[in-house]
Amino acid sequence: MPDRDIIHMIQYFWKAAFVFYSQTSTQAEASQSKRLQLILEGKSTSVAPGIRRNATLLKLTPQEGKPVDTRARYLLNNAKYLKYDDYLKAGLPMATGVIEGACRHLIKHRMDITGARWTMRAAEAVLPLGSLYISRD
Repeated sequence: MPDRDIIHMIQYFWKAAFVFYSQTSTQAEASQSKRLQLILEGKSTSVAPGIRRNATLLKLTPQEGKPVDTRARYLLNNAKYLKYDDYLKAGLPMATGVIEGACRHLIKHRMDITGARWTMRAAEAVLPLGSLYISRD
């Protein structure tokens, strides 16, 4: 499954923006903000043709346009995973750092107790309970 981390995706898409604009351009930031807004609204498949069209209008060579084509293909191929509008409505985290931090906290909190020894079976039984407790569910 592709990475759904919005932070990672933003960084990844700057490579395409720099095909069209210099790295210090305010236009690059405005363009990226507009595209990100569309992606957050669940319209990732409408961003792909737009960036490809810009590459065509600039008459980029295939090599020059490769970062654009790579990002457009990513959006089209992974659209079913890029439902950020649904994630936002559901209150789900969209950045893996939040998820990784929560898992690290949960596991360390329960499994790293001085003197404790855990079998895999016992850990698998206790961790879901710890998750429910910490989340107050």
